[in-house]
Amino acid sequence: MNPYLAQGLAAIVPMIVGFLWYNPKTFEPAWMDTIGMTKEKQAGGNMAVIFGVSLLMAFILTLPLSYFVNHPSQFGGEPSGDTFGHGAFHGVFMAILIAMPIIANKALFEQRSFKYFLINFGYWAVTLALMGGILDAALPTVGS
Repeated sequence: MNPYLAQGLAAIVPMIVGFLWYNPKTFEPAWMDTIGMTKEKQAGGNMAVIFGVSLLMAFILTLPLSYFVNHPSQFGGEPSGDTFGHGAFHGVFMAILIAMPIIANKALFEQRSFKYFLINFGYWAVTLALMGGILDAALPTVGS
């Protein structure tokens, strides 16, 4: 698959997961409560800018993620496996090693609840797992 197409596909994952994760029937009420968001304040945001910048940031995120999930194995130089499951594993690994410390520090300094941390970390763990899975399954291993 064309790398830019694969990265474009992976870049829309945060929006799809976000639509489901922060939906009124899932975590939106708890999330809004933890950050003090209201429907009125939410409606006042410039959605074109919010979604446009969000999509750009997601595409930028695919760049290091695609390399991370598609590297040759460090054990004997054999390819590490171009599978969805392998990429999803690496996506969760990145969520734990990168997203979790960032979200935890942000939550601590903003004096947010543990619920806030769990909602946001859960979103990024699922999102990065899906993004990593797509990128690993769609792109060949670097150097192969």
